[in-house]
Amino acid sequence: MVTYAYLRVSTNQQDVDNQRHGILEYANHKSLGHLEFVEDSVSGQKKWHERAVGELLTKTVVLAGHPKLKNDLRRPSLEEIGGRANVFALEGIRGHQEQYIQWVLSKATKNKLQATDLLTDDAISFLGERLSTPLQIEQYLTLAFEQAYRLGIKPITTEIIESVLAVGLDDLEPRLIRHGYNAKALAELLNVRTTEVRSFLHGQLPPGPTQNLRDQMLKIGIPL
Repeated sequence: MVTYAYLRVSTNQQDVDNQRHGILEYANHKSLGHLEFVEDSVSGQKKWHERAVGELLTKTVVLAGHPKLKNDLRRPSLEEIGGRANVFALEGIRGHQEQYIQWVLSKATKNKLQATDLLTDDAISFLGERLSTPLQIEQYLTLAFEQAYRLGIKPITTEIIESVLAVGLDDLEPRLIRHGYNAKALAELLNVRTTEVRSFLHGQLPPGPTQNLRDQMLKIGIPL
């Protein structure tokens, strides 16, 4: 295996030989094996991929995050990365929520019970329509079972599910937060004040500014 040593020299006064000697001592001490040097003496103002180190940096890096990561990679401070990034959206269980609920219940009961022994068909469908992530589903299933136990009801009905769902679960603000966009992040992306974003999220902006923010958000791919 080859180990590469990068020598960065930005001025003529720097002694490359001293750097090389120190690296060789370290490599011998650590038994790094075959060593190849890459010298870089160009201006630090040049972009990294235009320097000698750019030839070495051919690894693939996977960045995982909220959907807002796609917009973050468009920022000037991340253009070196964003310009070389391929973005993939993982939809998770979207479109398969009911099947996921049935799978969770079968695993929880070790396949000893049918999902409909625990929740009615209508309750499963309702839960699948209202929730979108595994974390949400598991959280509200737990709350529903606790509530049904207190009331002595089995199987769990749609009414039980409705009683435990958080008020405003489907409002714009919590939906955007689930995608990684809180008020501060939105304000930075849209170049507006955080207070203006909060007013927008709570329906307190006049129609003109509201439509303007909606158009900007849709333009850069923020889900509304």
